[in-house]
Amino acid sequence: MILEVTAATLHDAKVAQEHGADRISLVTGIGEGGLTPSYGLMKKVKETIHIPIFVMIRPHNQSFQYDEDDLQTMIEDIHYAREIGIDGIEIGCLTEDKIIDEQALKRLLDAAGEMNVTFHLAFDEISDQEKALETLVSYKQIQRVMTSGADKSALNGIPHIKKLLRRMKDKDIILIGTKGLKPENLQAFLSVTPVKEIRIGSGVRVNCQYTKPLDPRSVKAAKETMNKQK
Repeated sequence: MILEVTAATLHDAKVAQEHGADRISLVTGIGEGGLTPSYGLMKKVKETIHIPIFVMIRPHNQSFQYDEDDLQTMIEDIHYAREIGIDGIEIGCLTEDKIIDEQALKRLLDAAGEMNVTFHLAFDEISDQEKALETLVSYKQIQRVMTSGADKSALNGIPHIKKLLRRMKDKDIILIGTKGLKPENLQAFLSVTPVKEIRIGSGVRVNCQYTKPLDPRSVKAAKETMNKQK
């Protein structure tokens, strides 16, 4: 099972790697759901960390709708991440009607080339998620979809997550459970939800606060809980 940990600093990334994370989700603006990190942070983390690094590509927190200026910025960010060897990106783009903006998505995927691609929590703003999954599956570059079951917490979203997993059976795409998860409730989530990858943000930080650094003990505890599910 894969544990992805959100890192907002080089120190975060070091702690995550040292204490059991399998992958880093590198962001800034962590309390705003994650924004694109600086070039300097991308470079330093890439030079230091040997586990896979995925970078959030999100230029602002206003919405998941992007105009031409936004898209040009995102494409340049993807090109830079790809150039320095970042392993993957996390993207999501919607129309005003809260459906997948395929025109924007295609441009971002073109920029990503052979990089790993996750469709991030923009997915949880889509009303017809089953239809959206069918759309995402058609893009072979998209390997993962992040969701909390369209709820504030993945624990509350368990019934919907299980429904999505049934819909995705035999599909070549991975569902990542996220939001509201922490070592104390991870076993309860994993025992009834057959996901293979988890992304944890504030749940492995000191006092479960986004403004605090990663807690090494929490990262280790989360990974130990996941290892028991094998």
